[in-house]
Amino acid sequence: MLKTLFFGTPETAVPFLRLLARRTEVRAVVSQPDRPAGRGLEVAATPVKAAALEQGLTVLQPAKPSQIAEELKALDADLAVVVAYGRILKPEVLAATRLGFLNAHFSLLPKYRGAAPVQWSLARGEATTGVTLFWLDAGLDTGPVQAARATPVDPDEDAGALLARLTALGVELLDAQLDALAEGAVVRRPQEGEPSLAPLITREDARLDLTRPASELHDRVRGLRLWPRAYLEKAGVPRLLVLKTARAAASDAPARGEPGRVLAVARGRGILVECGSRSRLWLLDVQPEGKKPLGAADFANGQRLAEGAFLPFVDATHS
Repeated sequence: MLKTLFFGTPETAVPFLRLLARRTEVRAVVSQPDRPAGRGLEVAATPVKAAALEQGLTVLQPAKPSQIAEELKALDADLAVVVAYGRILKPEVLAATRLGFLNAHFSLLPKYRGAAPVQWSLARGEATTGVTLFWLDAGLDTGPVQAARATPVDPDEDAGALLARLTALGVELLDAQLDALAEGAVVRRPQEGEPSLAPLITREDARLDLTRPASELHDRVRGLRLWPRAYLEKAGVPRLLVLKTARAAASDAPARGEPGRVLAVARGRGILVECGSRSRLWLLDVQPEGKKPLGAADFANGQRLAEGAFLPFVDATHS
C-alpha cells in the first residue's frame, strides 16, 4: 500500500482526501491555517482539516510549508497529492517523498496555468476542458504530466457545475493512477501545446460592458458565478449582480444597434437586452446590491423598465 501525504484546503479537495484515506496509508494531511469565516468571523477549520479529523488523520497547518520540510521527510511517504492547497511549495518540500508531489489541476495543461482555471476556461468560452495530474516542480504548473482526461463543456454550464464535474472526474482519474503508481508506472510526460494563464480573479474582472458581444458577456457571467459574480455598474446607480443569462434565439426581438436597449421584458423569462455587435442577451436572474436575488423580469417591473427603455447602467444617447 502506498504511503501518502495530502495537501489541500477547500471543499473541492475533500473527495480526493477521502479517496486517499480509502486506498492508501495517509501519514499526514497539510492544510492552510484556520481563519475567521462567516458573518460572525469565528475561526473555522478548513474543510480538508475537518474531513481529516473525522477520519482520525494527523493534520499539519504551517504558516509556511517550508517550516515542516524535515518533519514531512521523516514521515517516509511514497507520494504526496496536492489539490487546491493554496501555497507555493518550495524545493525542500517537494523533495520530501520518494516519487514526488502529484497535483490535480482543473484544466488541460499547459492551458490555464494558475489559480483560477475553471473560471477562466468558462469566461473565455472553451468548449473542452479537463483534469491534469502532473508532478510539481519549481515553475507555475509547468511540471511533467502523469495523466489527463478531457471533458466537453456545456455552453450554459457555470463555474459551480463545472467544478463539481471536474472534481468527480479528477477523483476517478486519481483512483486509476494510484494502481499504476503502486506498480511503479510513473509517467513524466512533458506538457505539450501553447501555454495560457489563469490568474487570480479580481472584482474588476467581473464588470460587464454591454458594448461587448453577448456571447462574451454570457461566458463571463457563468465563469464568475461563484465569486465575485458578474455585475453591471454606473456612477450613481446601485450595482446589479447578474447571476444567470441565456443566449437569444433567432426568433427573439431583433437588435436596433443600441447596446443597453431593452428589447423585451418577458414574465417568467427575463430582460432581453442589446449588447455589442448587434448581439442580444437574456438576463434571467439578478441581484440588486444589498438585496435578495430575483428574476430579471421582476427587477424590470420594479424599475419600470419596459421594451424600448435603456438599462440604467448605460448612457442613453439614443432616442
